[in-house]
Amino acid sequence: MEGKLVVAMVGLPARGKSTMARKLEKAFTMDGVKVKIFNNGKLRRKLTGPETSLPDFFSPSNPQGMALRERFAMMNLEMARGFLQRKGQVAIIDAANVTCRRREAIERFFPETPVLFLECVNSDGEVLEAILHRKASMEEFAHLSLDVALESFRKRIEHYEAAYEPLCNERNQLIVDSFDGKVIQEKLTDSIPHYERLRDVVVTRYVEHLYLVRHGQSWFNLEDRIGGDPELTPEGWNQAEILAEHFSKERIPLIFTSSLKRAIQTAAPIARRQPNCTIIPLKEFDEINSGLCEEMTYEEIKDRYPEVYEARKRDKYGYIYPQGEGYVSMEERVERGLKKVFYLSDPEDSILIVGHRAVNRMILSHFFYRKKEEVPYIYMPQDGYYHIKVTPNLKLFELKRF
Repeated sequence: MEGKLVVAMVGLPARGKSTMARKLEKAFTMDGVKVKIFNNGKLRRKLTGPETSLPDFFSPSNPQGMALRERFAMMNLEMARGFLQRKGQVAIIDAANVTCRRREAIERFFPETPVLFLECVNSDGEVLEAILHRKASMEEFAHLSLDVALESFRKRIEHYEAAYEPLCNERNQLIVDSFDGKVIQEKLTDSIPHYERLRDVVVTRYVEHLYLVRHGQSWFNLEDRIGGDPELTPEGWNQAEILAEHFSKERIPLIFTSSLKRAIQTAAPIARRQPNCTIIPLKEFDEINSGLCEEMTYEEIKDRYPEVYEARKRDKYGYIYPQGEGYVSMEERVERGLKKVFYLSDPEDSILIVGHRAVNRMILSHFFYRKKEEVPYIYMPQDGYYHIKVTPNLKLFELKRF
């Protein structure tokens, strides 16, 4: 059995620290490792009232706030040490830990146990704004309007930024881009138990349940037209209601869609049947832009642009429509959309994506290897969906009907 370890999270708010901590907890638990998260913010909310959610509580010029936060941090460290002194193997300290002083205190607190500082960074402004909206909807800010909550959280981040000091002399460091899922910097002085598993987990996307749904029948589907932004037919709305009933007993806090009407309309009845469900449209999941051929039928393309029709038939994956795109040119934007999905979601949440035939094929091929020339032919029905499960020890892929 490997030895004991303290993982101390580091990073500014909204950088994915808690999500990363829960990923590690899940992976270690599946390995039979006794692991526990000690979250400073959760302890603060448990022991205080809504006044500690206000930004001034986090100001470096607020001695009362600083004293309380120091007290909660020490309480959490005490609980983590007690856990390790019993049968615990990995204690995860989920807090900002943005100052050298705090990190030195953590190392001193565990003189017999290696401490790994795991910093989560993300400089993508668009994604940070999206996560701020998610944070502002948390129970902690329930007593505030959305605009006030957003402003409050932004000021909190400013206070942390004013105090932030980069990792420097800590013995063991791992810096990860939590949006792109890649290691930026490693420094190991001690032998770190469970390190190979930990490093794999921090760069791998895990999802308990991902449901990949194609939008319901649209008016263009009836006419065999491609692209455009048509609405659902009555049959399409009926399919959406059947989906809503099908998923009504599954807790789905987030539904990601394209920005197109038929996808958002399909998601709407599902969201209505869920408590506190949010629909998040992402342009990254829009269907292929067919350029000159938008809103045409394949027969019209064949008649009007025979050279386009024949060239695409020869290389359906690599062909790019004139003034448009193709499967090959969608790779980057679909990948970015998936990064957003995983950054904004809790690793234990069920996730639902409502997309389109071609874009869903690209999403599916991301999880399960298919040769590129096979991707344009993956079956994507409107009366079924794909269920995907990716854990540290399992990959599951199944087509289910509703």
